[in-house]
This record gives sequence, structure tokens and C-alpha cells, in this order.
Amino acid sequence: MFQVKSIMSRDVFTLNQKESLSAAKDLMDLARIRHIPIVDDAGCFVGLLTHRDILAATISQLADIDHHTQNEIERSIPIEEIMQTDVLTVLPDLSIKEAARLLLEEKYGCLPVICEKKLCGIITEADFLRLTIELMEAVDPGE
Repeated sequence: MFQVKSIMSRDVFTLNQKESLSAAKDLMDLARIRHIPIVDDAGCFVGLLTHRDILAATISQLADIDHHTQNEIERSIPIEEIMQTDVLTVLPDLSIKEAARLLLEEKYGCLPVICEKKLCGIITEADFLRLTIELMEAVDPGE
């Protein structure tokens, strides 16, 4: 049986809960990601920040606030104030079928993978797309 650990991403971009909304926006833009696991000083998983969370916390472009002021505000907002803390996590030995079911039925974009309270990976929709491509190529390598 395939397990989460066989397809999860292990090199995960994380941020500390004390870092700012501005740092999270920059990381998402630079790394082209939509989910950032948040860890404490000991490296233990404490929450998740999604692109949606950032959009909800960001001042609208329609507000009459200059760019400099908006950046100052975003640098002053710690991630811990906007991150999700009630996050479903999974273990690396969970079956990928169950992980896929959770993503689909619960409409999650990712599942942080935890090993003894520490983040050891993340499984996202992109990991399942990558697996799908690999399986299709195995069935029909000529395409």
C-alpha cells in the first residue's frame, strides 16, 4: 500500500509564528506556493497559513492607502494572529488513498505531515497530480 511518505514533499518552506504577514506574502510570491506551515522556535508545527488567509488579512487595493503604509501595516502583523491553528495533520504512514479522500471530501488544499510534533513534510494537491502523471506514463509511456 502506498503511504503519504512516498509522495509528500519533504523540503517544505516554513515560517515562524512570530514572523510577519509581509514575510509570508514574500515567501508565497517567491516560492510560488499557497500553503505555509508555521512552526515555533523548537520546530514544532503550530499552524498553517494559506493564500486565502493572507488575502483576508491584506488591505484591499481599493482602500485609499499608499503602498508604503500598507507595507508597514503588513510588517507589523505577526503570522500567529492570522494563521489557522485548528489544522488536520496526518502521519507519514497514512495511506495515500485516505489522504486523497481527506483532501477531496474536506476541500483541503494540503495536509501537514507530522513526526513526533515536528513537521516532516506536506502533501498537497500538486503531489497527487504528480502521482497521476507518473501512473499515466507507466500505463502508456508513449504518450
